[in-house]
Amino acid sequence: MDSTARHILDLHRRGLLRGALGLTALVVAQPAGAQPVFGRYPFRLGVASGDPWPDGMVLWTRLAPDPLAPLGGMPVAAVPVGWEVAGDDRFASIAARGTTWARPELGFSVHVEVAGLQPGRPYWYRFRAGAEVSPTGRTRTAPAPDAAPARLRFLNAGCQHLEHGWFTAWRHAASEEDIDFVFHYGDYIYETRGRVPGQPGWGPPQPVRTHAGEEVQTLEDYRRRYAEYHLDPDLAAAHAAHPFVCSFDDHEVDNNWAGAVSEEDGLSARHPVLVPPEVFALRKAAAFQAWYEAMPVRAALLPRGPEITAYRRLRYGRLLDLHVLDTRSFRDDQPCGDVTGPPCAAVARPEAQMLGAVQERWLLEGLGQATWQVLAQQVMLMRREFPRGAISMDKWDAAPAARARLLQGLRDRGVANAVVLSGDVHNAWAGTLRLDPLDEASPAVATEFTGTSITSEGDGSEVLASTPEVLRRNPHIAHFHNRRGYTLHEATPARMEVTFRAVPYVMRPDAPREDRGRFVVEAGRPGVTPG
Repeated sequence: MDSTARHILDLHRRGLLRGALGLTALVVAQPAGAQPVFGRYPFRLGVASGDPWPDGMVLWTRLAPDPLAPLGGMPVAAVPVGWEVAGDDRFASIAARGTTWARPELGFSVHVEVAGLQPGRPYWYRFRAGAEVSPTGRTRTAPAPDAAPARLRFLNAGCQHLEHGWFTAWRHAASEEDIDFVFHYGDYIYETRGRVPGQPGWGPPQPVRTHAGEEVQTLEDYRRRYAEYHLDPDLAAAHAAHPFVCSFDDHEVDNNWAGAVSEEDGLSARHPVLVPPEVFALRKAAAFQAWYEAMPVRAALLPRGPEITAYRRLRYGRLLDLHVLDTRSFRDDQPCGDVTGPPCAAVARPEAQMLGAVQERWLLEGLGQATWQVLAQQVMLMRREFPRGAISMDKWDAAPAARARLLQGLRDRGVANAVVLSGDVHNAWAGTLRLDPLDEASPAVATEFTGTSITSEGDGSEVLASTPEVLRRNPHIAHFHNRRGYTLHEATPARMEVTFRAVPYVMRPDAPREDRGRFVVEAGRPGVTPG
């Protein structure tokens, strides 16, 4: 772990200690030796692991015998939870064990930061509460810092609207992919009520299932929404099969939020009630706490009210550095309105921010010596010019000065193998990032792969009506498809191979898995090449 990450973690641990001392009077602990008794199985939301280091990882669960009830149906009292990690799936060889507490202040979520394990190998884990035992999860530690792995395999996935389809892609990921981790770029939940059948709106005309309740606003609303998603058996299976590295995008809080500004930052027919920043901060605080409670992430990511430091770095030996970025919290508001349209004068502002000055500096100064430098983020970095010269104001296209600083920073530091991961747009793209996006003779600096959605916007299609024109206007783009799925990445010292996995439909269950494109990035030669 680099010095910046250690500093952040130390600060958070001190804050957690102070917070715990202040909350002891609010927690009714179990009497010594007492075992909790549950009316229903408490591990209905499954288990998960995440953020692997060479000596350990985070293990997660949440006690919820009645997942959609307030506090998951738990009484307002802390509950002891045992955990154990083994070197085999029969738990004959125990590598670590201990006891922690599931507390009402954190929605009875459990985050165990395991240490002291061997690098670069699989482990199995489970929890106990009273007489109940959780499902078994499988996880994996990262390689040792000086190791030179022959290969590393991971997925990039996100945008999983519960109402828009079945999570069949997660079933394939759980049972068919041999990988080291999943990067979940965000849109783990969707905050809105969804489309009413037979009425205009976003998404399929007939949802395959519906969210409970209206648009989420409060902490209990967000907790219930996450519980709905964790109850999906295919998503639960993926979490139990692989460690996740989780980030967030907009829908974990509010559609297209940007910094301190909500989607409802101005009066309109769609949003007739203004939401000022100080009120939106309360919603962010609830959303971030619920996100932390629902994700297998470390205590360093515990939010501080409406603020969270979610960007972080994970290193996989000398083969790959994963820089997990946050393109929501520190960015500018969309400059010309929250639309896709022709750029206004504000797009050209030289001070434009997508990462914020502090995160941008942290990224560039922390680029390591591993062969592959992977920038794992949310919204598309590559230029996409649509018909009539339109661009998306929510993406890096609306902050070209920020994009130019990032790409120039990579080039100035001699980073030869930068790969950008993105999502958000509900279709799949692959392209070459040039120093000057408008000049095809400009040097290639990095390569970007945009994962499509797991379900969002339903079955999708092979192409869109605008696809031929978009590809003509953007010759740096090598691939597009509009089905659902994820991307599989395999990194070796010589190359990175990327396969676009797709499911042809999600509005019906049990879709097969198909491959819609395979590309190669040769080490030292940024840019997309068909594989």
